[in-house]
Amino acid sequence: MWRLSVSIFLFSCLAVSSSSFGDSEATCSGIVPLRYRYDKISITDFGGVGDGRTVNTKAFRAAIYRIQHLKRRGGTLLYIPPGVYLTESFNLTSHMTLYLAKGAVIRAVQDTWNWPLIDPLPSYGRGRELPGGRYMSFIHGDGLRDVVITGQNGTIDGQGEVWWNMWRSRTLKYTRPNLIEFKDSKEIIISNVIFQNSPFWNIHPVYCSNVVIHHVTILAPQDSPNTDGIDPDSSYNVCIEDSYISTGDDLVAIKSGWDQYGIAYGRPSSNITIRRITGSSPFAGIAIGSETSGGIKNIIAEHITLSNMGVGVNIKTNIGRGGYIKNIKISDVYVDTAKYGIKIAGDTGDHPDENYNPNALPVVKGIHIKNVWGVNVRNAGSIQGLKGSPFTGICLSEINLHGSLNSYKTWKCSDVSGTSLKVSPWPCSELRTTGGSNLCSSTF
Repeated sequence: MWRLSVSIFLFSCLAVSSSSFGDSEATCSGIVPLRYRYDKISITDFGGVGDGRTVNTKAFRAAIYRIQHLKRRGGTLLYIPPGVYLTESFNLTSHMTLYLAKGAVIRAVQDTWNWPLIDPLPSYGRGRELPGGRYMSFIHGDGLRDVVITGQNGTIDGQGEVWWNMWRSRTLKYTRPNLIEFKDSKEIIISNVIFQNSPFWNIHPVYCSNVVIHHVTILAPQDSPNTDGIDPDSSYNVCIEDSYISTGDDLVAIKSGWDQYGIAYGRPSSNITIRRITGSSPFAGIAIGSETSGGIKNIIAEHITLSNMGVGVNIKTNIGRGGYIKNIKISDVYVDTAKYGIKIAGDTGDHPDENYNPNALPVVKGIHIKNVWGVNVRNAGSIQGLKGSPFTGICLSEINLHGSLNSYKTWKCSDVSGTSLKVSPWPCSELRTTGGSNLCSSTF
């Protein structure tokens, strides 16, 4: 019976990805075709027990070993039936689909003592939180191709509170694990799954290409530390669409390496589209940075709906980062209740060690933000460039950010140049209005 239900659901996914959006609602999800898997196995075939108590690590590793070594033509689907499957971390393999049925939960064990360690990312030089290695993500993929994580809105649960408490008490030995990480991988699809309570960042494609993440729900408490939703990192051709994210940190944050390590690795993030994201966070809705040392370019974010935010749109970097942020286009953003509507800053983020180069200044240019509407926004915006590397080509158009009379403040700017058109409240003088109409209208 489960084989039939999976077949029907995958057929419907194929139909949605190819036709349901139509001309009225653009999608980038076609950059990775959804492949049908004729070979299907269940975790129960390998002794998996979904009682919420049995540890199923051996079952997951045995099932994935079978997929990896039998190499069925077209790959294999691993079916997770309804139930709660407790497991330690595990690695995926190429040409597989991890399929979670309705009511299926893959839940991380809370035993942190035996959690495997892996090397730091070369573009970071060390763990993001602490020197040395880092804990492997709960579900991990390294050097893979053609991997799908999907289903009928089953759940991947990181049980992150034990990790958050270690962070709060400063008893961590290494950087916390992500919930999902794909490294040096391509042709990845993540859809129709709920991700919750990640120990650290939720979904982290790093050094990847051709990645589609859509129709996902990502949840973590507002006070959970560093639980970013989706963090494309030194990756290109990434599509993020039609998802709800409510976490304790940035909803979507684009990164590309950390100071001298990111500069040396030199791998940018580029060609990334973010579309129809809804969510809430005490930090940013759409963020770029602050780790931007490999460069970030050619980013589109549009049709974003945010509530109860720290910042609506936040572009952030720092001295020592080097690299660049350029050709960024953000439009059609609605923000209900935020500390800041728009914030572009050159003084954000820490450094991996004392060996960073303070003369490695980032270049920020070609930032175009259009059609932003905000209510209950305490501060309209702040654009603070760097004295040795002013932010240039900043274009704001058709922006209305409203706040209460007793708390409302206008724009603050320094070391920035650009244009503005139809911005309320009146923008800072550095964003001239002369010629703004021609420049801003030509950028979208």
